[in-house]
Amino acid sequence: MDLKQIAKDTSKTMISYLTYQAVRTVLSQLSETNPPLALWLHRFSSTEKIQDGEAYIRSLFLEQQELAFRILTVREHIVQEIAEFIPEMVRTGIQQANTDHRRYHLERITQMGSSSLPQSDHPPDSEGKN
Repeated sequence: MDLKQIAKDTSKTMISYLTYQAVRTVLSQLSETNPPLALWLHRFSSTEKIQDGEAYIRSLFLEQQELAFRILTVREHIVQEIAEFIPEMVRTGIQQANTDHRRYHLERITQMGSSSLPQSDHPPDSEGKN
């Protein structure tokens, strides 16, 4: 397991996601202030591969430099606001999801194993009935 490469890949994915969120924010702002430009950005975003945030920004610079700078600014603002919370949120989210998956799996295999038992051998349900 190459943890350094995993960290690099994760970082690239997060950067692309934050670029996507910045584009959404700018689109929302433009919808109110400059609908024709919002429509242009929406069309541009539907044809360019926004999954790769850096490639998307490079393409946008070739077409609309001002919008590219605006998205960079918004993306930077977003990351400054959320960066300190991300590590703990990711850690907690994975731990909780893993616990939920393990509990679900244990409940499922326990129910499958007890389904072959006679009805009277089943533990009572939450209301104390069989």
